[in-house]
Amino acid sequence: QVQLVESGGGLVQAGGSLRLSCAASGRTFNTYAMGWFRQAPGKEREFVAGIRWSGGNTFYGDSVKGRFTISRDNAKNTVYLQMNTLKPEDTAVYYCAATLSGSYYSIREALSYVDWGQGTQVTVSS
Repeated sequence: QVQLVESGGGLVQAGGSLRLSCAASGRTFNTYAMGWFRQAPGKEREFVAGIRWSGGNTFYGDSVKGRFTISRDNAKNTVYLQMNTLKPEDTAVYYCAATLSGSYYSIREALSYVDWGQGTQVTVSS
């Protein structure tokens, strides 16, 4: 089991940037694939980005490709989400999550993830 704590959310104007961090506890962090998901009010949870345990493979949802970048530092037990060119439609609660399955499809599927953080609010004003 991995405990996850997100930080870095806030209020930003459209076109701006934010960097989210997700700190993990547990000595087996580097065996997990990590993902970022988001959920806006009245909408389903959406896959944003995922990264395999080594950091060598990254995956993105279509709505954020080219604007967001996921990375991880296994020495610091931390995964990051750099968000650039933010849009009002990016407004949501952002969650990081951990999964032992690193397959292409599992990383995109919320049901594959066993451990979740509490979420951090990102609000983009127009």
